[in-house]
Amino acid sequence: MTSSLLPVRWWDLPELVALERVLFAEDAWSEPTWWGELAQGAARRYLLARDPASGGVSGYAGVALSGADADVMTVAVAPDAQGRGLGRRLTEALVDVAAVAGAGQLLLEVRADNVPAQRLYAGTGFERIAVRRGYYRDGADAWILRRRPLRPAAGDPAAAG
Repeated sequence: MTSSLLPVRWWDLPELVALERVLFAEDAWSEPTWWGELAQGAARRYLLARDPASGGVSGYAGVALSGADADVMTVAVAPDAQGRGLGRRLTEALVDVAAVAGAGQLLLEVRADNVPAQRLYAGTGFERIAVRRGYYRDGADAWILRRRPLRPAAGDPAAAG
């Protein structure tokens, strides 16, 4: 059974902060960072999934919307929910949000050593376009990925699916 994707609300923040610490350690967003993101209003969209059995947050994702470009801010899946397609579902939901908002491309950064995330993004149509050296606090590099176009062109066989 899959749960619906829901908008992130202020009362979700303690769970998100706790999961951030588990997943991202020193790169985790703090509660003030989350408050700042939610304060952006329509310029940011964050979605979450809850485990149908426990009610706990099983994953979340967010996108920054700014005209023709949109940026993935985060995609996170709880360790016990990984490998079940939730990351793909969240990523595709961000693509849909960006497309509906009128963006022509979606960009993101992913750690150069995060092979599972790179596979997820490649499988959802993202291509590597650049590298940012020393992007993360620990000095790790980031790959800059882009998905463009966000929707298949009319007449494209992929549009029929």
